[in-house]
Amino acid sequence: MKILAIGDIVSERAVEKLTIKLPEIIKENKIDFTIANGENASNGNGLAKELFDKIITAGVDVVTMGNHTWGNEEIYDFIDSEKIIRPANITKGTPGKGYTIIQKENTKVLVINLIGRRMMEGVYYSNNPFTTVQEILEEAKEDIKIIMVDFHAQSTGEKFNMGYFLDGKVSAVYGTHTHVQTADEIIMPKGSAFITDIGMTGACLSDLGCDVENSIRRYLEDKPVEDIMSKNEIMINGCIFDIDEITGKAVAVKRLHIDE
Repeated sequence: MKILAIGDIVSERAVEKLTIKLPEIIKENKIDFTIANGENASNGNGLAKELFDKIITAGVDVVTMGNHTWGNEEIYDFIDSEKIIRPANITKGTPGKGYTIIQKENTKVLVINLIGRRMMEGVYYSNNPFTTVQEILEEAKEDIKIIMVDFHAQSTGEKFNMGYFLDGKVSAVYGTHTHVQTADEIIMPKGSAFITDIGMTGACLSDLGCDVENSIRRYLEDKPVEDIMSKNEIMINGCIFDIDEITGKAVAVKRLHIDE
């Protein structure tokens, strides 16, 4: 099974670009299942219902979230959909769920969303992501071979340790949140694919999707500056994982970068 993971979608314009390009990407790469991180879709902070619907209609099977999960209050209207998950290890009792199981054709795919603890200011969480994912794997007792983990985290060390920790237990661990695609995609010794960060679906030559001419003022003037979404051309970043449906092991992992 070929699984496409799309990096953090930043801005409404990025959603529009994705709705145009995704069907073509899926067809050209023979993608069977698609996951996208949508926590920045609403002007960089949160996810509106209309944008969620557009992302799903474009061909995404599951939307994952992160530290901006609650950035748009509309999220409460659809957070219980089977097609969206928020970090599993945030404060207990909050709406939504941390994993979902989707059946595509005759194959079930378990998608898990986690959030990191290192250098993640303002994040509400109660549980250790490492012990949380252990509990999820034990809880999802069905015989599911294909398991994908979106680890929304800042620290490269924390991400790599998660990948190593889950090697052989899941199909792939990929990082989101930094908006910068890394060139370290590998298949771990026990068969799990890993990449530190799959990058951003947002404006080229930008400050993580924001207007860099505006953002640079915070460095020149040493004061807070409100972010403004960049109007530059939108790029699409992500990663394609080829997973053996029998063993659940990764066969190949390939970065995706489209800037046209």
